Amino acid sequence: MNEGKPGTPGASEGPDGDFVLARPERPDGDYELPRPHDATASTPAADMPDGGAPDPRHRGGTSADASEPAPAQSADTPASTPAPGADAPARPQPLHDPDPYSTPPYGEPGPWAPAPPVQHPAATPAHGVAVGVPPVPHEAAPAAPVTPAAPVAQDAPAAPVTDPWARYDPWAAPAAVAPLQQADPVEEDVRRRRGRRRRALAGGALVIALVSGVAGGVVGVQLERNGGIGAVELPQAGVEAPDRDPDSVAGIAAQALPSVVTLHVSGGGKAGTGTGFVLDDRGHILTNDHVVEPAGEDGDITVTFHSGDTAEATVVGRDSGYDLAVVRVKGVRGLAPLPLGNSDNVRVGDPVVAIGAPFDLAGTVTSGIISARERPITAGGEKGDGSDVSYVDALQTDAPINPGNSGGPLLDGKGRVIGINSAIRSADGGLDPEGGQSGSIGLGFAIPINQGKRVAEELIETGKATHPVIGITLDMEYSGDGARVAAEGSDGGPPVSTGGPGAEAGIRPGDVITKVDGRPVHSGEELIVKTRAHRPGDRLELTLERGGEERTVSLVLGSSDDG
Repeated sequence: MNEGKPGTPGASEGPDGDFVLARPERPDGDYELPRPHDATASTPAADMPDGGAPDPRHRGGTSADASEPAPAQSADTPASTPAPGADAPARPQPLHDPDPYSTPPYGEPGPWAPAPPVQHPAATPAHGVAVGVPPVPHEAAPAAPVTPAAPVAQDAPAAPVTDPWARYDPWAAPAAVAPLQQADPVEEDVRRRRGRRRRALAGGALVIALVSGVAGGVVGVQLERNGGIGAVELPQAGVEAPDRDPDSVAGIAAQALPSVVTLHVSGGGKAGTGTGFVLDDRGHILTNDHVVEPAGEDGDITVTFHSGDTAEATVVGRDSGYDLAVVRVKGVRGLAPLPLGNSDNVRVGDPVVAIGAPFDLAGTVTSGIISARERPITAGGEKGDGSDVSYVDALQTDAPINPGNSGGPLLDGKGRVIGINSAIRSADGGLDPEGGQSGSIGLGFAIPINQGKRVAEELIETGKATHPVIGITLDMEYSGDGARVAAEGSDGGPPVSTGGPGAEAGIRPGDVITKVDGRPVHSGEELIVKTRAHRPGDRLELTLERGGEERTVSLVLGSSDDG
């Protein structure tokens, strides 16, 4: 088992070939090891165990033979032991209390514990450098002789030593301790760095926000004060087709405006502005009587077309009872007459378009609806004798009509003329062709085109219009319900004309007419309006009261050429 190991003095070989270490003679004491001496000095024989033989365990020995390897002892050769009864060499006085465990370096190792190996700290490689695995030394062959390790320089690699006792040298210089490598940063450092990073990011974001706010404020002030940094260009829709639906207000206006004219009238110290529209290609223009009235017999009438062209006009005929007049322009080509509709087809709520020159603003277009039909109105009467009073069974509309619109067309949803704008109800409660210059409040009145057509035809043909008559004189002071026949005529004659339609129907003075064709009438003016809504020769049925009795009479309207 211990081939190749040097024999230990005082040891004997056991039965199994191992050597038993000799017990110290004084197991209760420590021994002072010999001090190292100069390399040239010789070790006294007294300090050598076994009569001067050098002990290989005394590394500090300086004998000249120490450098020579000891001869290997064969396993068959028993270790030398002192002779019985020989005197033991003198032992030095122990310096310490006895060590019961004989712990090295003061005591010899016991049979139960080998000597601890010498630990030499190795240099730790830098962080990140791979550490090689040291080679595992092979065990020497059992028969190989063991020689003491020669002294090795500090920088030279140490030779492998198989004897554990030769590894320990208490007097050897301590090995250089390599600097310790710093361990990886701990989690606290990581958290600290993360915290610093977060604070840096938060600070950067705050700085960016502050800079952005300041820059935004500067830009905002610049935009507020100077209207922008560059040229201002607002969003806008692109160009669209100019055509519109013919039945729309825009379509109706586009068709009608070329046929609507503006009239400037002056004469006799008076002047006025009104509207008219073309009736035919011969230059006849229909308008209101109160529009051309200032011209008189020798006044001036100037017609301005929608194109801007102007022409002088003359009065063809006029009628104050219907408030209609016809003028004519000469030498004008390319006139476009407006188509005429039928006012009997109009219903309340129908859309309408009014065109005129309110306050001399030519070509003004407004729209609305028919608010009422057969609205009896009277207008004029400035002369005081009733000769200039107009009686109209009018169409009422909420289309804005203002002074200057008089004589202009009122068009239906298809662009056809259904009325002639004539009067408005003013805010002061009066009904006037010019509205008292107060403007529209949504109550406008137009002469039905059916009546206007008949009157215009008569004015063009004869210069004057005929009026349908019953042949009676009415009591205009009567305040009761209905129209009462006066007791005497206005010129001293009979109140019922002899041979007239009323006399033939049996009407007598004092009779109260309450209905015309079954429709109630409430005053004398309303009876005149209902009568003039018809043509001469039309048949009427009148309901009247006489002596508390009601009766119905029928008659044929007469004609009067008295304008």
